[in-house]
Amino acid sequence: MISRRSLFLAATAAFALAGCSREGDLVLSEGVGVTAVRTACPAVGVPDYTGDITTFRSAGSRLASDVDLTAAITDVESTCAEDGARIYSVANFSVNARRSDVRGARTVQLPYFSTVLRGGTSVVSKRVGTVTLSFADGQERASATAQAAAYIDRASATLPEDIRERITRKRKPGDPDAAIDPLSDPAVQAAVSRATFELLVGFQLTEAQLGYNATR
Repeated sequence: MISRRSLFLAATAAFALAGCSREGDLVLSEGVGVTAVRTACPAVGVPDYTGDITTFRSAGSRLASDVDLTAAITDVESTCAEDGARIYSVANFSVNARRSDVRGARTVQLPYFSTVLRGGTSVVSKRVGTVTLSFADGQERASATAQAAAYIDRASATLPEDIRERITRKRKPGDPDAAIDPLSDPAVQAAVSRATFELLVGFQLTEAQLGYNATR
């Protein structure tokens, strides 16, 4: 699973260098500068400890012999339309489940959340949905697909022009800041943080379920 911190770092690392240069390199042709490209689309992922769920037959039980059902979120894929004033991002994913008792047909509904974070910490929005899994009589496993979507204000996800200029400005050899990575500037970091969004999906767990995932 992907932590919120990891996702934010990945989103910040979207300042990838063009051509054959690597991220963080200084471009020496035509002066010194950092060439950067950035998408306004949010990073998409699953926060730590929320990508799977375990239910038990008895309330309060944590025994492996008492497990009723386990399920996991997999195959998370995203699409994004960044034309216009609002960015529309969609996360499609699968849920694979396994039950312990295969007797009889059974339908299970599992809640999941989708949330938009800004700057790695600020919750912009949150929604809760339900994915339905259907087991046939004698069937141990079942799968289903689900989707989460969000709108993000394009202006909020766009870096200010002065920050973009500071990142991409050509620097001549010998300039005091020629060898300084502009992304190390606290002001630039803060601007990147404010313009960085994430769309996260995971199971809507109880406090006990979250604790179980974190300590097993």
